[in-house]
Amino acid sequence: MMQWVAVAAGGALGAMSRFWISHHVYQLLGKQFAWGTLAVNVLGSFIMGFMAVWLIDKLGASSEWRLFVMTGFLGALTTFSTFSFETLQYLQVGEVNKALANIVISVVVCLIAVWLGFNTGKLTLTE
Repeated sequence: MMQWVAVAAGGALGAMSRFWISHHVYQLLGKQFAWGTLAVNVLGSFIMGFMAVWLIDKLGASSEWRLFVMTGFLGALTTFSTFSFETLQYLQVGEVNKALANIVISVVVCLIAVWLGFNTGKLTLTE
């Protein structure tokens, strides 16, 4: 039962964080591109890589804490379904370049972010 609570609590905080971050990014950069979704996906990817190392190797976190952070919080923070929908919307209005840019930038930058987070986590363990 505690695993369900951990996922639900993490998910609630992740969803609120996603709304807050993307809202502020859109206020800063405008809505002409999916900047808010990209921001939470890159941030979430970095945190995912970092916490994959830290929760287990550094903190020895319980399965509930791992579920809270990785499945709940980060699962709700990152927004692949929103990314997919926004890309579809670009395609539907003929904005093929924006759709392709969203796909390439999101995939490449998020892969780099998760790699950086993972390696940052590993580096901090050796210090």
